Amino acid sequence: MTLRVLYFARLRERFGRAEENLELSGTTAADLVAQLQARGGVWAEELAAGRAFRVAVNQDIVALDAALADNDEVAIFPPVTGG
Repeated sequence: MTLRVLYFARLRERFGRAEENLELSGTTAADLVAQLQARGGVWAEELAAGRAFRVAVNQDIVALDAALADNDEVAIFPPVTGG
C-alpha cells in the first residue's frame, strides 16, 4: 500500500524531510514505524522504543496497532504540550 507520511518538529529536522510517499508492506502503524526504524541511523534512534512520538492517521491520533489503508496520510510527531 502507498502512504503519504508527514514528519513534524524535531523529527522533520532530524530526518531531513517534511514528507514522503512510502510503500508499506505491512498493515499497521507499528509496521510503518518498524519499516522506518530499519533504515537505521537517526531513523532507528528517533523511533526507538521508549522515545516519545505520536502517530496520527488522517489527522486522528492512533495507537500503533491501528490499521492502515492505501492512500492514508500518516503523521509522526513528538508529543505537544500547550498552555
